[in-house]
Amino acid sequence: MQNFSEVGIQIPQVLLPNPKVDLHKWAVVACDQFTAEPDYWQAVQQTVGAAPSTLKLIFPEVYLGQPDAAERIKAIGQSMNDYLQAGVLVPHEGMVYVQRSVAGKTRHGIMVCLDLACYDYRAGSASLIRASEGTIVDRLPPRIKIRESAALELPHILVLIDDPGHTVIAPLAEASAGGKPLYDVELMQGGGHLTGFVVGEQTQYGVVQALRALAQPERFAARYDVDPAQPVLLFAMGDGNHSLATAKAIWEKNKAQVGTDHPSRYALVEIENVHDQALEFEPIHRLLFGLKKDVLTELKNAFGKHFSYAQVSSAAAMQMRVNGAGGGRHAIGLIGGAQEFGIIEIDQSASNLPVGTLQNFLDKFLQDEGAETIDYVHGADVLERLALQPGNAGFYLAGMAKSDLFKTVILEGALPRKTFSLGQAHEKRYYMEARRIG
Repeated sequence: MQNFSEVGIQIPQVLLPNPKVDLHKWAVVACDQFTAEPDYWQAVQQTVGAAPSTLKLIFPEVYLGQPDAAERIKAIGQSMNDYLQAGVLVPHEGMVYVQRSVAGKTRHGIMVCLDLACYDYRAGSASLIRASEGTIVDRLPPRIKIRESAALELPHILVLIDDPGHTVIAPLAEASAGGKPLYDVELMQGGGHLTGFVVGEQTQYGVVQALRALAQPERFAARYDVDPAQPVLLFAMGDGNHSLATAKAIWEKNKAQVGTDHPSRYALVEIENVHDQALEFEPIHRLLFGLKKDVLTELKNAFGKHFSYAQVSSAAAMQMRVNGAGGGRHAIGLIGGAQEFGIIEIDQSASNLPVGTLQNFLDKFLQDEGAETIDYVHGADVLERLALQPGNAGFYLAGMAKSDLFKTVILEGALPRKTFSLGQAHEKRYYMEARRIG
């Protein structure tokens, strides 16, 4: 494998399903999606049946906390070994150029390995690869338990580059035109269409050269109007930060025993350009289950004279008000309870973003046992449906402009956790490639 430490990547060897595998049943959506919708995952199981599938190689987080968690993890490891021994997976050397078409839009990406030695998810990080949102360290142990005994990794990690000139990924479309794809499949559950192409050796070198250009300190300083001594940020996490943080934790734990060239030093990811026209930032809403305290009363107590609330007639009216809010006041939609739909406004908050204001409140609200659990929901329709159920409450948030991401992370550090999502739940990465890590 070729390593390019100056840009933090390795050319990967990926494992792909052999030609006899039904790819429609093989590829399933990222394990951290539809966590409040067990019906979705039951439908996936019905589609897959007994066929080879990535469903048997991942732990859908809808099942976290269930009594059979240990058995699931053991079964995942066994399935990985079974697939390797049976030849279900075959090796492919080199990058893979990925096209994903869903909802009339096509996104473009490259599968590469990131060097975990160049990644630091801690607050205040100045590493080449950084978290774009806060990392919840308490969420790592279940993922570590799965990965540390796994023979394979299957990435749903999407990492962003800031390439306004489209120098890194766009040339691959022309290079792959007319070529036979490595895979070509209509995805289940409305996931759209996924195609992967070989990236030739010369084209791979062009990708590396374009990344080197983006990482030049002088160019970086000019792009963001910062001091030339400011450390370069080349890769910012889009999706899967906790999965990459898990890989980092295992590497740090084991590197003294396994050596610096071990496969666990690297993690397979898909890189996308934040300027891809088909890439959209969607807000991630908050959903409380099992309310034990009146959330409006607690909000008033927490923010005092800086808090106001107004009931509105419908979800559409609520969304319009929140999406159009400006100025110094933070606007958040509230769904649930006797009021059904309302607008929370808070001024003079210590946080720069409404999501930070809300999350700080919710963390304390949960710590004080104001509700049983919280979930992070994609899609206003799902939020409304679940929040209107008795005992629940939902918080609707507006999205952030994707053009603000890199400069915000560079100047202010990681955003509050679960600030944005790359598309809605069904648009998340579907598992296709695998890679040996043990």
